[in-house]
Amino acid sequence: MSVDEDETRQRLKAAVHYAVGRMCQRMGEDHRRDFSRQVVAAIAETTFRQCDIFAKDLEAFARHAKRSTVTSEDVKLVARRSTALSIHIQNKSEELNQEQRDLKKKNTAKRRSRDTEEESRE
Repeated sequence: MSVDEDETRQRLKAAVHYAVGRMCQRMGEDHRRDFSRQVVAAIAETTFRQCDIFAKDLEAFARHAKRSTVTSEDVKLVARRSTALSIHIQNKSEELNQEQRDLKKKNTAKRRSRDTEEESRE
């Protein structure tokens, strides 16, 4: 691993630790509980390792399909073992697909409207 990659990894790890710390703090406030620094560090390390595993799995799934891009189908495949996560990702995927279809319709309608305006000017 190069120095640049190691630095990037450490920065990502610090970002995950910070995010986990903030979540623990909010959860602690909501439930009137405190999280020790060791617990936050353990959760952050576990989260980072799991994300690393997910990233490697996503790369492998895309490579297996002879693609260089990870798709939403790869993400759904990674999440298959967690029912709640799988359902959440499926719902988000459907939302994004619907937004893209709506945007496409909107752009098509704008294009048609512009074409009609140009034709009427001629």
